[in-house]
Amino acid sequence: MGKNRFEAFSDGVIAILITIMVLELKVPHGDSLEVLAPLLPVFLSYVLSFVYLGIYWNNHHHMVHATHKVTGGILWANLHLLFWLSLIPFTTGWMGENHFAAVPAALYGFVLLMAALAYYILQLRIIASQGPGSLLAKAVGKDWKGKMSPIAYLIAIPAAFVSPWISMGLYIFIALVWLVPDRRIESVLEGRDR
Repeated sequence: MGKNRFEAFSDGVIAILITIMVLELKVPHGDSLEVLAPLLPVFLSYVLSFVYLGIYWNNHHHMVHATHKVTGGILWANLHLLFWLSLIPFTTGWMGENHFAAVPAALYGFVLLMAALAYYILQLRIIASQGPGSLLAKAVGKDWKGKMSPIAYLIAIPAAFVSPWISMGLYIFIALVWLVPDRRIESVLEGRDR
């Protein structure tokens, strides 16, 4: 089956998740900068989650471009990923409202961990359906970022109970690692188009 509906549905879900998060940002009462101070944790958690959803959307976009056909297994793996991404607005709000307290920060990390694992499963399903010589298999290679991220989340989750700032630092670090442009898939696709 084709990939247009698959990609459109995923794009729509991620757009809705970002919309839900921004609607959770409440307008303060008052017209001075001081009224914004209590909203800073909520805003910072929003920014971090916006970046994470943007990273997933960007990588999903590239992965779909390296995909020729979509199977039932790929559809279910994609829904699995979207399920975990759909929990990001909840954990974002809870963490921000509670000023990065231990339990909300740990749950946020757990959702990030599960989303990372779900993305990896989706990637494996696509490679399995396309074959080991597929564009995606060539582009992914050793995928050190994909292997490092779950390990960092596994460290960050219990670290939240020692200091939520340690876990937040790890979440920010992983986001920054993924923000560095990764041209593996683009390079493989450009080579194919020549």
